[in-house]
Amino acid sequence: MNIILFDTTTEHGNLLPLTFTRPIADLRVGINTLREKWEALLPGNYSYQTESYLSEKYPCRLAEDNIFIAGHLLATQGLANQIANLETGEAIADENEIWAYRGSEFVAGETIPSKTATPCETPDAIRYPYDIFGKNGKELCADFERITRNRTSAPLSRTCTLIGDSSLLFIEEGATVECATLNTKNGPIYIGKDAEIMETCAVRGPLAMCEHSVLNMGTKVYGPTTLGPYCKVGGELNNVVFIGYSNKAHDGFLGNAVIGEWCNLGADTVASNLKNTYAEVRVWNYPTRSFRKSGLQFCGPIMGDHSKAGINTMFNTATVVGVGCNIYGAGFPRTYVPSFSEGGAQGFTEVGLNRFFDIAERVMARRHKELSDADRRLYTYLFENRE
Repeated sequence: MNIILFDTTTEHGNLLPLTFTRPIADLRVGINTLREKWEALLPGNYSYQTESYLSEKYPCRLAEDNIFIAGHLLATQGLANQIANLETGEAIADENEIWAYRGSEFVAGETIPSKTATPCETPDAIRYPYDIFGKNGKELCADFERITRNRTSAPLSRTCTLIGDSSLLFIEEGATVECATLNTKNGPIYIGKDAEIMETCAVRGPLAMCEHSVLNMGTKVYGPTTLGPYCKVGGELNNVVFIGYSNKAHDGFLGNAVIGEWCNLGADTVASNLKNTYAEVRVWNYPTRSFRKSGLQFCGPIMGDHSKAGINTMFNTATVVGVGCNIYGAGFPRTYVPSFSEGGAQGFTEVGLNRFFDIAERVMARRHKELSDADRRLYTYLFENRE
């Protein structure tokens, strides 16, 4: 099957700054990205239908017969089976939106299906950045069950202490875990290929560590937390999702947060996830250019790709940081930091595009990655059209 994960303008905008640099389906929730979940349940050739400026890096590959799936949906086997049985011209939808469609082409908001099927279940979805950490526990458990089904974990070192059900701990080949305390009573712990948990770490599941991720010595982790590939963390974490290739390697607290790729939080960075008044948290929303009520009491930082925080940085509750930012200095920066900004509580200046590229190249080289020409054009577009 030729399967295309499509973004709607509404969902893509509401999920900024995380979607400035990727389609919605490349967001990580649980162990896998949204795309990887669909690939596991509905095999096929996958591509994206997303914002035009992203299409060079994430092209759409149309065939005569295609299945279009809304990229913000969380995959389930029941929904995947129903989608696989769609007829040409048929959609799965409710009165507000189309979730899946089969046909030669599809434009969200414009294509009218010839037949509409009622979904076998109401799909769950990621609509705002804080949905990522809010739904992370459920998705982590579902991914764990699927990934580890009928497989045998590598053995746990005798230097470690396991509290809870051993069937909820899975260690991939090549992973290293020594002298750590692991508690699975609240959920599973997944330790990916070549990941490492160093000595004296204390972990309460659910936790997912993707390949080559690292918990530094003495790290304290409360689930549900996910470390994407090649992330290195230390200090204290509670319900955090790192999409990938980002670091918080030292002491400091981070909770109820989503961190994009190629980010770094300096030593002793501390982020509030609860207002002193215990009031409902309001989070910056890009489409409305205003702070939106979230219905949450707990929310930490939401940080776009290639943003950094210097040592001892302090973040107020629910601070939203755009792409390519550099935050430093004493005091609390404002709770919304536009992309390509540099500074802190005393004010911000622009990070020039050439300087951004220089920093990004050095950061990515440490993981043996390069900034491609397509990446450069993408970031140039974001810089020239920055908010």
